[in-house]
Amino acid sequence: MATVDVGLGGQLACYGIWLGLVFAIAEGLRSRQVDGELVRKVIHIGIGNIIILAWLFDIPRTVAVIVSAAFSLIALLSYRVKILQSLNGVDRQSYGTFFYAASIAILFAVFWHSGWHAYAAIGVLVMTWGDALAALIGRHWGRHRYTVAGMTKSWEGSLAMWLASAVAIAAVAAVHSYWGSGAWMPVWAIALGSSAIAAIATALEVFSWRGLDNITVPLASAALSFWLFRALN
Repeated sequence: MATVDVGLGGQLACYGIWLGLVFAIAEGLRSRQVDGELVRKVIHIGIGNIIILAWLFDIPRTVAVIVSAAFSLIALLSYRVKILQSLNGVDRQSYGTFFYAASIAILFAVFWHSGWHAYAAIGVLVMTWGDALAALIGRHWGRHRYTVAGMTKSWEGSLAMWLASAVAIAAVAAVHSYWGSGAWMPVWAIALGSSAIAAIATALEVFSWRGLDNITVPLASAALSFWLFRALN
């Protein structure tokens, strides 16, 4: 994908403005006593989509890793100190926020190289959209429940996870193949690969003990995409 050169200072300003808007919206919702899970998912989606800006601007790998790692440490600290309340406002035992930031740091460290950016983007966007919509739809519209290893999910939430993940993977793969630096892939390969990877990501999301899916889903999605799409090429 073609990148935009605005300089590191311009990049950081854009990221700061984006994150400021995300947290301002979240705080506005929280002040109006909107459901805490919805507030968390607004932040979850807002932060995750910053990967698109990072790809567009081609943020330096070292900067991306340091910032993501720093945020993961802040998230870990927030479990003991009352900060990031919008992220940790749901009354449950979960390290999901920490895993979320840590997985982004790992994805940047492993995949943020020339021609590989798409795989980091796939990992982040599957977690961003798939996991968020699975939780929201399952919470509000899930009527058909099932239990695996003591964890209760809904078929509606799992279907939302699969569909959102498949769309995210296919969109990134198409950009990577047709407008990016990747080798060309036929439409059937993108569709087949996206569906298969999304199915595995959905299966991993079922095992969300203490937010563990926030690291297993993105890392597996990125690794499988890297292997499968390169094989299909």
